[in-house]
Amino acid sequence: MDSALTSVALPAALAIIMFGLGLALTVDDFRRVAQHPKAVVIALIAQVLLLPALCFGLIKAFDLEAVLAVGMMLLAASPGGTTANLFSHLFRGDVALNISLTAINSVLAVLTLPVVVNVAINHFEPSGAGDVGLQFGKMLQVFAIVLVPVGIGMLVRRLRPAFSDRAERPVRTASAVVLVLVIAGALLGERENLGDYLADVGMIAVVFCACSLTIGYLLPWIAGVTREQAIATSFEVGIHNSTLAIAVAVSVLDNDTFAIPAAVYGIAMFPLAAAAGFLISRRAAPQPAG
Repeated sequence: MDSALTSVALPAALAIIMFGLGLALTVDDFRRVAQHPKAVVIALIAQVLLLPALCFGLIKAFDLEAVLAVGMMLLAASPGGTTANLFSHLFRGDVALNISLTAINSVLAVLTLPVVVNVAINHFEPSGAGDVGLQFGKMLQVFAIVLVPVGIGMLVRRLRPAFSDRAERPVRTASAVVLVLVIAGALLGERENLGDYLADVGMIAVVFCACSLTIGYLLPWIAGVTREQAIATSFEVGIHNSTLAIAVAVSVLDNDTFAIPAAVYGIAMFPLAAAAGFLISRRAAPQPAG
């Protein structure tokens, strides 16, 4: 990608999104976890363990080339974000649970994302990628681009709650615009090979998103949580922060091709999440198992 996009625009775009997330968070969102321990544990197990395993299986089934395989694993390790909260709100999920899960996942991602990426790079050994693992210095970059803007947003909310309430919607709108621009930039950066990449990764991105949304809904429901919590976890597990995956690929790992799966996923997840929400909202409320 163009150096200005890599060094300035992309980190700034992600900072806006993560700052907007911080504006919606308080310390109580972390404390609230104790009120919904079952839903939280199930969602975290799905997010941290099941989805990377599912993604790995799909990569093998689709026989994806190594560099795109690493990009898919990077996407699978990325947490949910503000888009999941928005879909949960639209389809009457437990948004408070979404916010709590997003906060916890964002913290965990600082540790889990480097682990998944390093394992993927060592396993798939993408040719021409060089030494691109997330070493300590790059892990600090992930920490900075994930948690620092969130922390600033939380601090602003604590000190200026009225301003935060006014700014939350405009920042959320700006985040949506930024997401579109980031995806477009990632795709344009690889425009010469875009047709081949879309053919290679398009179907696996769609299947992964659909499976993630389904797992995120069915597992909590089977475990006996409320319907609203199941809806919340469906979107939290099924909608990944593709902007973060793109930023890590381009700004931290310095590899544009790693960003392609996240960019394709970022396009596919909107209609799939909307369809999932429509199906869930139109069916009769299920009775929890047991």
